[in-house]
Amino acid sequence: MAHYAWSLRSSVLPTLNSSRLVEGASSAFRVRTRRSPRRAVSTVQAADRQCISTEQAPGAVGPYSQAVKTGSMLFVSGQVGLLPGTKDFAGGDDVEAQTEQVMLNLGAILSAGGSSFANVVKTTVLLADMGDFQKVNVIYGKYFPEQPPARACFAVKTLPLNAKVEIDAVAIV
Repeated sequence: MAHYAWSLRSSVLPTLNSSRLVEGASSAFRVRTRRSPRRAVSTVQAADRQCISTEQAPGAVGPYSQAVKTGSMLFVSGQVGLLPGTKDFAGGDDVEAQTEQVMLNLGAILSAGGSSFANVVKTTVLLADMGDFQKVNVIYGKYFPEQPPARACFAVKTLPLNAKVEIDAVAIV
């Protein structure tokens, strides 16, 4: 982890302790500032960033990671109902079979990243047809029986590989 510190002298700086996250093009930095009437000291640390990958879920179909872990957070990319190791959808065009496989794929990635469904704090559900909302909701609900995460749900024109459903997740590690 990169670690930098510097000092500034000023008699006009108030006493203040603060911490803020600054995001750059390829990484995030935590800046911690301590100020006293005589000087300010800031420390910049590059946040740990680890790409997560497992063969228990379909590989990425583009230039992205299955998930990225940084600090105590795990960001899982959108998953569709592909069977791991294939380009075949579980159940063909059946939205319920695809949704079940999406949840299995999410579970495998959450596990590989050191988390679980119990630690998911936010999901986004994308549907090819909002008419499938109730079918997807029943299966989704089985994985979050208590204290479900925050969620957004959208109908979209098309999904990758013409999937019926895609779900991403953010979890605590």
